[in-house]
Amino acid sequence: MTAATPEVDAFTRPYWDAAAEGRLLIRHCTACDRVHHYPREFCPYCWSEDVTWRPASGRATLYTWSVVHRNDLPPFGERVPYVAAVVDLAEGPRMMTEVAGCPEAELRIGMELYVAFRAGDGGDGVSVPVFRPDPR
Repeated sequence: MTAATPEVDAFTRPYWDAAAEGRLLIRHCTACDRVHHYPREFCPYCWSEDVTWRPASGRATLYTWSVVHRNDLPPFGERVPYVAAVVDLAEGPRMMTEVAGCPEAELRIGMELYVAFRAGDGGDGVSVPVFRPDPR
């Protein structure tokens, strides 16, 4: 695996399988009824292990971003410049991601974004969620 390829294990397999199908999953705690991201085997709010996968809407708003002009780690060097971002998912959690398909001058805090999926860089079939501006 390269540095840019997520490590898929038994716990995260459902997340990556859903991403390969064009679906974004988040974790839901049955005990306290809260959702979270990144995927964990326990709830970061109440510490319950009664946590399951739940489909996310794929909608988000841009919280912050930075345009990366130099990155020496493969395969990022071939993609510069790119927009590293933090988005607020409609369900509540914040997610680190990339904004694709939007010129830097059009980026705005609070802009509506929608999930899309880019084939991973490791050639192993892993799809990575990225976000794009509202297609409407």
